[in-house]
Amino acid sequence: MRLPITAHTSRSWRIHEIAGDFRVEDVWALPTPGGPDDLARLVRQMANGPAAFSPVARVLFAVRWRLGALLGWDEPDSGVAAARVPTLRDRLSADLREGLRGPDFGVFTSVYQTHDEWAAEMGNRTVRGVLHIGWVQDGAGGYHGRMTVLVKPNGLLGAVYMAGIKPFRYLGVYPAMLRAIGREWQASAAKNGA
Repeated sequence: MRLPITAHTSRSWRIHEIAGDFRVEDVWALPTPGGPDDLARLVRQMANGPAAFSPVARVLFAVRWRLGALLGWDEPDSGVAAARVPTLRDRLSADLREGLRGPDFGVFTSVYQTHDEWAAEMGNRTVRGVLHIGWVQDGAGGYHGRMTVLVKPNGLLGAVYMAGIKPFRYLGVYPAMLRAIGREWQASAAKNGA
């Protein structure tokens, strides 16, 4: 379920300390019911590879990666790992820098992980992005994940790119991704007897 931006901005997340110059693009409640200590399980699930996307979402990602290759958007020297842009880890307070970092996955480099937050960053020629996963109480005695996407478009190209992909994200990518995350979460819970 898509949530208002205030579902992220109203909380005292540590990410606000380091990514204040990024804008909140999307906030989603994840179908991951659990207990107070289950964030680490969700982080492992997400880092172990993308959930099984729908055929439409797979096509959209394939088109995006093909365009990125043709236009040089994703060249190795264009992102955080290549130090074209400084990593958000450089902005961390000492306690976050010395704490758990969390796993890297796909195009994302982990920034930090706490008991109730995990942040990973990516960058290319179009945009810098942060994937923030928070673990929140659900109001009924349980907990669930909340996914926030923060972005900083790279100039006019980045702004046009973000506007151009918005309908595809809402119609093809996010719905399929959320369903897949929920299926994986439930399958993992059944397997582990949770």
